[in-house]
Amino acid sequence: MKASNTQTQMRKGILEFCILHIISRGEVYATDLIEELQSAEMIIVEGTLYPLLNRLKNAKLASYKWVESEAGPPRKYYSITPQGLDFLNDLQQTWENLDTSVNQIIAKAKNE
Repeated sequence: MKASNTQTQMRKGILEFCILHIISRGEVYATDLIEELQSAEMIIVEGTLYPLLNRLKNAKLASYKWVESEAGPPRKYYSITPQGLDFLNDLQQTWENLDTSVNQIIAKAKNE
């Protein structure tokens, strides 16, 4: 068993949560999403991001609009929907509970 496999699954599990957080701050272009995720050391490529954004749109958690660009073709800007905000709030609570639980377990191991 390789740690890298588990690390990949852990990242996949929180990627949706992170994307919803980013788009909850306002409209965002996919390239900006990738840059922010990569700067936070969340490894992501376009081939991962676009299908996830499409799933979020189909689930009515995110929406997009086309914006004309002076430097090329129109761009798709993503934003969160009211339903997406509710979903994000549920994920936020889950994250906080998991964070507390995991840190409690890790702290016990450090104290032994």
